[in-house]
Amino acid sequence: MSWLKPNRRSVLRSLAALPGMGALLPSAGAAARVGGGPRDVIKQLGVRRFINAAGAYTVLTASLMPREVWEAMTVASRQFCPLQDLHDAVGKQIAELTRNEAALVSAGAASAVAIGTAACVAGTDTEKIRRLPDTRGMKNEVIIQKSHRNGYDHAARNTGIRLIDVETAEELESAIHSRTAMMLFLNMYKYDGKISHEEFARLGKKHNVPTLVDAADALPPVENLWDYTGAGFDLAAFSGGKGILGPQSAGILVGRKDLIEAGRLNCSPHSDSVCRISKVNKEEMVGMLVALEMYVNRDHKAVWRDWETQCDRIASYVKGIAGVKTETIAKKLYSAVPHLHISWDYAAAGKKPADVVKALRESEPSIEVSPNSGEELIIAVWMLQPGEDRIIGQRLKQILTA
Repeated sequence: MSWLKPNRRSVLRSLAALPGMGALLPSAGAAARVGGGPRDVIKQLGVRRFINAAGAYTVLTASLMPREVWEAMTVASRQFCPLQDLHDAVGKQIAELTRNEAALVSAGAASAVAIGTAACVAGTDTEKIRRLPDTRGMKNEVIIQKSHRNGYDHAARNTGIRLIDVETAEELESAIHSRTAMMLFLNMYKYDGKISHEEFARLGKKHNVPTLVDAADALPPVENLWDYTGAGFDLAAFSGGKGILGPQSAGILVGRKDLIEAGRLNCSPHSDSVCRISKVNKEEMVGMLVALEMYVNRDHKAVWRDWETQCDRIASYVKGIAGVKTETIAKKLYSAVPHLHISWDYAAAGKKPADVVKALRESEPSIEVSPNSGEELIIAVWMLQPGEDRIIGQRLKQILTA
């Protein structure tokens, strides 16, 4: 009757129930680490892992933090400190690094957009802050170019504002009145629409209306950290977990000191505020600062050359295949880094890019490429780890010659 014999797990459960014993016994996670190093939860859960040749997309968990970042976060996780004091100190350092008047760490770029919008609508007025998203009696209209409308503008709409679509500079100026709280520009669609970012910022200054640029995807180049505000934007929102290689759930809002101070009052840890849900912990603040320090001080030209070398290395594996063409293209906007574009005679090969995308995903190791792959295969190299370019090249050669 083996079911009567106590096993190790039942014994541990019984002991854990005794007063004071729980803290002395090893956890299931600790048991999983015996002889095997740190616990790999993703592996234990059976979730697919892959080589990231797609880019810093949130749905693909964006980027990987450098050792210095997560080590600093680990150290911070073992200490208590006044959160507001840390907010102040980190914000001051980030403002200096980004050459701005002030800065704060947000829960991602969308959070930064919401915080910035709330700052422009409610300011530092306690009553208004508590009422958001009820904006009755407040300035509650935000002007945006019609071509810039997108799912991300929901972050601004969360504060209770109404977006006013315009297409020309004349329409924009006509739309400004006493209820105008802010003007919103989207870097992703920087070259869409009839109003350039420089003119957009200038019109805001002309009419004394705060301007905010959603620049979540604008790094690299590093200069965007200060060029947008230098061009006249009052606020700029950046993602922390893409090009900066910081915590994926963090971001930064930089710009005018008075608006940053108002933003701080409209978000966590202030409990009765519309952006209270955008909580940022001490670990993320510290991680964001360390990641930004590393990013700003990086040799960006050398990194760019490494990216081009990786593109060339992957291309070298497939260039000898009949009908295959390769080209390295640096985009102007989102993921403004070198991408390798690969095309071939799809009819002769009996394979379309979608077939190769599927084959790469089902490889071992699994490989994800750019979701923009359509008429051609697009490989992003900026999130690759050492040696992964060779793995991708070899696998592509196998697939295209099969």
